Parts: sequence; C-alpha cells; structure tokens
Amino acid sequence: MSITSQTKAPLVTPAYLQKGDTIAIVAPAGILKAYKRPDIEKAKALAESWGLKVVYGKNLFSQDNHFAGTDEQRCQDFQDALDNPNIKAIWCGRGGYGSVRLLDKLDFSTFLKQPKWIVGYSDITAFHSHIHNLGVETLHAMMGTSMQDKPEDIPHTIESFRKVLFGKPVRYTIPSSSYNRTGKVSGELVGGNLAILSSMLGSTSQISTDNKILFIEEVGEYKYSIDRMLLSLKRAGYFKNVKAVIVGGMTKTKKNTTPWGGPEEEIILDVVPKDIPVLFNFPAGHDPDNRALLLGREAEVTITDKVATVVFRS
Repeated sequence: MSITSQTKAPLVTPAYLQKGDTIAIVAPAGILKAYKRPDIEKAKALAESWGLKVVYGKNLFSQDNHFAGTDEQRCQDFQDALDNPNIKAIWCGRGGYGSVRLLDKLDFSTFLKQPKWIVGYSDITAFHSHIHNLGVETLHAMMGTSMQDKPEDIPHTIESFRKVLFGKPVRYTIPSSSYNRTGKVSGELVGGNLAILSSMLGSTSQISTDNKILFIEEVGEYKYSIDRMLLSLKRAGYFKNVKAVIVGGMTKTKKNTTPWGGPEEEIILDVVPKDIPVLFNFPAGHDPDNRALLLGREAEVTITDKVATVVFRS
C-alpha cells in the first residue's frame, strides 16, 4: 500500500477503550528474554486491573537471535492484531530494534477501516511515523517492559497511559529549563525516537513537520551521533517550518574519548532556528517517568521562564 509523506486532513482518532475491551501484547522488535516474562505478566495484570482483557501474540516469547522471533513470526502477530476486530489496542511488549523490518510486510487496509491504538515508544517510532502518514493517531507511551519498575515508582507513567487509553484529558505542567526558548504555539504533535526518525528519512514513512510540533528523545548515543542525526533532520527540512520542539529524555548519553565540549541542549539549540520555541526536559522517553503523548493530536504548548504546559485537544 502506497502512502504519502504527509497528511493534510485531521488524523483519525481510534476508539477509546472501555472496560471489557481486549488489547494484544506483541513484540515486533527485540527479544523478550525469559527474565522479561514477569514484567509482561505485570503489564497484563495492570491492564486487567483496569477492566481490560489481554491476549498475547502467539510468538510473543519467540527467539530468533536479536529478534522476538523471525520477521515472519513478528509480522504475523502484528497482522493478526491489526485484523482482529475484537482487539482494540496493540501494546508493544518492548522496543529495541526491528519494527522497520515489518513495515513493508504489513497490510493496513483492515486497520484503516477500524483503526485501533498502537502503543509504545523507542523503536516503535517506526510504526508511529508510518501510521501517521496513513492518517491515524498513535500513542507514545509505556510498554510492557516498563513494568520492570515498581508501580509506586512510576505513577505518572502509568496514570497518563490509563487516562489517554480511556479518553480522559491530560495536561502536563513541568518546571522550565534555563535552556528553554519561551513561547506559546498550537499544532499537531509528531515525532518520537531521534535515531528512528533519522532512519525514516527518504522513505514513505518520513513524516512532515510543517506547522507541527516535533517531539524527540534518545538513549545511549554519543553526543556527536546526536549532532549527526539532528543535522540529518535539519538538512531534510525538519526545522524549516516547525512550530516548536519538545525534547524528552536524552538518557544515558555515552562519553567519547574526545570530549564534545557542551551539553545536549546546546547541540539541539544549534540546529533549531532561533525563533522557534524549545521545551527541554519533558518527561517522556527512556526514563522511568514516561508520560503518554498523543501523536497526531493537536496540542497547545506554553513555555514561560518558570513553567511549561502541554495540553492536548479533547
């Protein structure tokens, strides 16, 4: 199925979940090793505590070297969940790497007739970008393995996911960073993991950021690599007509033998035009505090010297 590099009409919002609905947990990318199984069981119990039913992809715990099963096995689980009318959301068990290998193997025609929530972050950005171009909102939020943390240690992560999944309004207020660029804008929120966004460039899964708000986050990269990926986005026009940039966690940045010479904030500010508002330290990404974000949804971002707010249109 061919897709365009950008969508002009408002995106379709999948039906919000209700008690009694069924969600599927699948693993489209990295392997779920045996020690991760208890985390998935906790995720299942969490969803069931909300009144939902949970089914596992039949290949959820399969192994094929790096991946959670072969491409064909992972693709089959995802396709089955896309096509099953009784499944109202697809919750990714983990990220890692591998989602991009499935994009061109999947048939989204049934999904587009009855869209459902695709949930995850990190490598799942490949799905977020691809499905955005199909005209459907997706949910950047915790995954099954997020339950490796104790629920009492990640209350905002869990509660924001529950609220968005069930259609409850969310509003985030955080302290302002001294690196922030102030301003107030509204626009459709797009984005996700920086490395994955960079890897989508030049493909039918590349998103447009024109008149939109771009969210980025990253984990485990060198600063020079962050700079390289940002410059790739800049050269592709990502920052030319963007309304604002929200920066989530830049987590576990690696130290190079030759020091870079400045923080991640300066790397980002160097590539974003000076008249564009920038919000740093938004709690989303690879840190335990990972607030749910509605990708493809209109959001209002207000950044002042003291606080910043992100409010999604209901």
